Amino acid sequence: MAATSTGVKPRRRRAFTKGDRLTLSLFVGVPTFLHLTWVWIPALATIGLSFTFWNGVQLSNIRWAGIANYNTIFTASPVFWDALRNNTYWLLWFTCIATPIGILLAYQIDRRIRGHKIYESIYYIPVVLSLAVIGIIWRFMLGPTGLVQVLLGYPGIEDAIPIFGNYQINTYVILTIASWRHIGYIMLLYLAGLKSVDPSLREAAAIDGATEWQAFRKVVFPSLKPVNTIIIVITVIESLRAFDLIYIIYGTSTGWPILGMLVFQNIYGQSASMLGAAYAVILLLLSITPIIFYLRTVFREDR
Repeated sequence: MAATSTGVKPRRRRAFTKGDRLTLSLFVGVPTFLHLTWVWIPALATIGLSFTFWNGVQLSNIRWAGIANYNTIFTASPVFWDALRNNTYWLLWFTCIATPIGILLAYQIDRRIRGHKIYESIYYIPVVLSLAVIGIIWRFMLGPTGLVQVLLGYPGIEDAIPIFGNYQINTYVILTIASWRHIGYIMLLYLAGLKSVDPSLREAAAIDGATEWQAFRKVVFPSLKPVNTIIIVITVIESLRAFDLIYIIYGTSTGWPILGMLVFQNIYGQSASMLGAAYAVILLLLSITPIIFYLRTVFREDR
């Protein structure tokens, strides 16, 4: 091999052995196969079934329906608009209340206040729990014979305060329970972002006479644009996937419908049509929109 003009021989690329190729094939092929099997194939099948009438048992009973299922949802199903409104409430609550609280906690912990490690652990604990487990915990706490009822002096079902049965208050109860986890999630993400902010930016703002709030609003927060984009995506998706919590607390007969519950009810409870598949496609489109927004933002920044 000829030497280069600098007298250094170019490094020869290492050839892959059969064992290397087998290992790479397994590491790439197995996850790809599982992803296609459990995600993409069911998703594409659901999209196709949303345009059919089928009892879910015999393939010979599949009949083409066109957009009949979607027409039923948008024109003859008022519960869809109730569910969409509830998911919108969920999104607004997370955006206007839970997310700002998470940012505030992250900012305070980043200042290394006394006991900040303990606070960080306490706020983070709900993040490692699933929404189903959180629903079980709070149902035990707030149920008719739960701990809160006992502490208030109402240990019997007859005398208990209807926390989960009163539609006037259970909306705020559900949103507060969901925020318990979401706040810790937002705090963790923003805390990681705050640690990456260049300290010289804050020092320059302080030298210019900016207050702490002005420095955060005009210097720190704009520098967290990548984190802010991720937070937007996560907040939208979290507001749409809130099925576990509602199901654990209310079951299928809930007075607080959401889109995820409609998917479950119309697939599990009504096998005579594919309304559930149509609901799932609508939920998919609503969920994938913020992901596309995030990817476009990332690719635009890369260019």
